[in-house]
Amino acid sequence: STSQTRNYHPKIEMASSEGAEPIAKGVIPTIKQSWADLFRWRQRVAITNEYGETATEWQSPEPLQNPIKLLMQLSPKDWLFFVVGFLAWTADAFDFHALSIQTVKLADYYETSKTNVTTAITLTLLLRSVGAAFFGLAGDKFGRKWPMVINMLVLGLLQIATIYSATFQQFLAVRSLFGLFMGGVYGNAIAMALENCPVNARGLMSGILQQGYSFGYVLAACANLGVGGSTESWKTVFWIATGFSIAVGLVRICFPESQQFLAAKRSGKPKVTPAAFFKETRIMLAREWKMCIYCIILMTWFNYYSHTSQDSYTTFLLTQKEFENAAASRGSILMKTGACVGGCIIGYLSQFVGRRRAMVGASLISAVLIPAWILPTGERALSATGFFMQFFVQGAWGVIPIHLNELSPVAFRSSFPGITYQIGNMISSPSAQIVNAIAESHFLRRANGDLVEAYGPTMGVATAIIAVGIAVTAALGPEKRGSRFETAAPAGADKEVMGNKRHEDD
Repeated sequence: STSQTRNYHPKIEMASSEGAEPIAKGVIPTIKQSWADLFRWRQRVAITNEYGETATEWQSPEPLQNPIKLLMQLSPKDWLFFVVGFLAWTADAFDFHALSIQTVKLADYYETSKTNVTTAITLTLLLRSVGAAFFGLAGDKFGRKWPMVINMLVLGLLQIATIYSATFQQFLAVRSLFGLFMGGVYGNAIAMALENCPVNARGLMSGILQQGYSFGYVLAACANLGVGGSTESWKTVFWIATGFSIAVGLVRICFPESQQFLAAKRSGKPKVTPAAFFKETRIMLAREWKMCIYCIILMTWFNYYSHTSQDSYTTFLLTQKEFENAAASRGSILMKTGACVGGCIIGYLSQFVGRRRAMVGASLISAVLIPAWILPTGERALSATGFFMQFFVQGAWGVIPIHLNELSPVAFRSSFPGITYQIGNMISSPSAQIVNAIAESHFLRRANGDLVEAYGPTMGVATAIIAVGIAVTAALGPEKRGSRFETAAPAGADKEVMGNKRHEDD
């Protein structure tokens, strides 16, 4: 079901449209209505006129716009801001995956198990949400520029600290700090990249920007391929990550502050304080707790989806398939190349076929592909199926940025997506550790007689359960495709909230 606000003349527009039952209220009625609407091509839309009168009708989806024309709407300045934001998110992903794709090397270097090494991934993801809240508030208060610069420079320094960690305990401590600063990049990178884009191009550009994470994985895998498979070579990849992060931070210094932030500052809009931030969060949770719980469940599924299917993939190729480092790196590169392509294409198509249909279809296709993803033994076959597997995994992910924004209460669209995404991320933070723990305690015998750790079956079973969970959750949940969220007041500027604030100050 869909709801959005548009101005219309009641007599004229309602005469030319087919009426529909109102948007359902309550959990069970919403589930029933969402399931029925999933199989109806036209979407249910609640339209409110200038007098506050609301009517519900069926509308056909708007035709897809030529993506080339959308891209051409961006000015050279818009492209510069977008590219720097994209590179910041890519560098952040490179820093993170420099560890995940080198789990075997790090386990050998610190003489510990691969499960223990993935503890660093869990700690990074747990503390990432704390950093997102802190630097998100800093971005609203001080602007997008300097919080991002500090983030990128400190991430580079923490990569150096990781290289010089003499003990495994020091290594875990540094990666925990890394999580704090990693969490601060995404929000400010998105703000920089998308605030300057034309409104009707934001959906496409959002899908492209989301794949910066996959592109960072591709670059990290390329670096791993270049340095070779020796145990000490992991440090070289981290040095490359250091240079990448610091370079992006230095480049960001050369660009001005976001025009939207400067305009808001000049217009005298109220500043966001810690007290206002947490008050806004409490109000949003009280009003929208059902939607919040739904989105947290959805994002928990999605974060398990990506981390379970990607973080241990290189380890799977090295251990169960007994590939050399070069072959495993090539397989990882092709896998995430598929992610980059799928995220952009399916995210773009969701504008026409619907957000939920795109997610349900992509997740179910990925579940069907699981046997082809883990059973082949040759590099070419595994690389091909890995490409298509991540095409649909990240294809489903490509819908998430715009879907979360559309589901958000319009006055809280800055905090709602971040809160639900990061809580889901926290819940799913042990995903790589769980996969490694199960795989290292179960074994299977290859055709050549070697006894190997069961990474393939572990990843396959887990991904199948998660894919079905996503399909069911998306099919039974709400959809607000086409919501005009960009016309609403920004989070923190809600009239009722500000009115209460003035009343309390009196």
